[in-house]
Amino acid sequence: MSITLPTNLPSGDRRPVLVLLAPARPTTVPAVLLGAARILQAQGLWQGDYVPDPLDREISPKELPHSRRPMSVIAAIHCAVTGDPHQASQLGDMAMGFVALSIDGGPYWGDFRSLEAHVEAWNDVPGRTADEAVALLEALATAPVRTLGGAA
Repeated sequence: MSITLPTNLPSGDRRPVLVLLAPARPTTVPAVLLGAARILQAQGLWQGDYVPDPLDREISPKELPHSRRPMSVIAAIHCAVTGDPHQASQLGDMAMGFVALSIDGGPYWGDFRSLEAHVEAWNDVPGRTADEAVALLEALATAPVRTLGGAA
């Protein structure tokens, strides 16, 4: 038995090693939408920006990291895929585009910025609640061929 292995002791005994596994990340758009719904359900909906105090002027990121703060729908989608509400990904962008095209008939323009702005506008309607956002994401995830039209 070689002592060069990280789990071997000089006496030849083996010791247990703690292995931390990263949480499973979604691989499909419906899974992303359900993950984002769970995040919003647990942490709440934020309007205006991705998260409260994004520049950490009032809230310390050590006390409350961005991934544990209330989030907008877009930030929750990003966080469901990457674990960071500010980090975009191709799968997250696909999910965000699907949401944008499913609410209120979609945006006037079909470019990425218009899709994101459309979801932001829906998110920032005064009085919008986390329950409404969760319901939207769950409905889109479980019935992806159906759009919600004006009901959202």
